[in-house]
Amino acid sequence: MAGPAALAALQEVARGAPPRVGDTGERLLPVVSTLAALLPEAGLRRGTTIVVTGSTSLLLTLLRGPSQAGAWCAVVGFAQLGALAAAEAGIALERLALVPVPGQRWPVVVAALLDAMDVVVVRPPARSRPADGRRLTARARERGAVLVAVDGWEGADLRVAAVERRWDGLGAGHGQVCAPNLLVEVSGRGAARRPRRAWLAGAGAPPAAAPPAVEAGGTVPAVVRALPVEVA
Repeated sequence: MAGPAALAALQEVARGAPPRVGDTGERLLPVVSTLAALLPEAGLRRGTTIVVTGSTSLLLTLLRGPSQAGAWCAVVGFAQLGALAAAEAGIALERLALVPVPGQRWPVVVAALLDAMDVVVVRPPARSRPADGRRLTARARERGAVLVAVDGWEGADLRVAAVERRWDGLGAGHGQVCAPNLLVEVSGRGAARRPRRAWLAGAGAPPAAAPPAVEAGGTVPAVVRALPVEVA
């Protein structure tokens, strides 16, 4: 269960967050070019809910574009996703909040982050209630944030799925495994009703520019807001 200390930490993040990326009338967050070609509007529309399935590297690729453009991002309930992986994917750690174990009050944590962040990723527990999902979808729409659910979410606007994986670098019994190529399918409502598919070469691999530095041994720099949450 999320305790007072955890919720106070979330409020601190909200107070410290700068204005949302772009002008008041701007409703799209940019994505990397490989994903822009697949998305109906070539970006992430504020107020929408997106489901990402099949690949953590695909999720990181989705976050990279908004993060590098100055957006604030949060990841809730995804203990396997750490700061080192985020940094290697090119995500700005100084604008990333991690809440790996939100506890039973995870909807409260996500709702608080939707008030302050541009993009909020949530991995809901196995026995989550559909009513919680509907309330958070409405909250994202009201606040103009992008809600990204990992694996499943009722009533999502867009679904981005890795449907096939292919590895580069392997020859006939030799070679070095490199980043995977992912066959990605985008489907959803409206303009996304007709699914689109494309291969993303090296999806999730670090960008050409050097990612934010991480201290030796994978220690998270002080600028990263990794928020602890008390669990009952």
